[in-house]
Amino acid sequence: QVQLVESGGGMVQPGGSLRLSCTASGFTLRHYAIGWFRQVPGKEREGVSCIAHSSDRTYYADSVKGRFTISRGNASNTVHLQMNSLKPEDTAVYLCAADLDGSSCPYLIPLFGSWGQGTQVTVSS
Repeated sequence: QVQLVESGGGMVQPGGSLRLSCTASGFTLRHYAIGWFRQVPGKEREGVSCIAHSSDRTYYADSVKGRFTISRGNASNTVHLQMNSLKPEDTAVYLCAADLDGSSCPYLIPLFGSWGQGTQVTVSS
């Protein structure tokens, strides 16, 4: 059974950091483009970052460039999102997604085949 599980969310003060992890079971993440998206109630799902499957090229939304870093973990089935200098507007449910095709990766469009359930990130003083 193909499954993605996010972890590492929580509550942090503005300026703080969190490291999210996306772990897969049932398939090898290394062969997939992996994207991170975030969702706030009442708003559209927003692309945050993506790492390509062949080149490991990375892509970021303008709102997180310079603050967030996506990377593949040493374990083949994990992808991380390091989030620094967090702002209240980063508050959202963060979801990871996997796609074998990877064509949506550069555009951070949520047309990915497999999704996790999400992890809540709250940035508040």
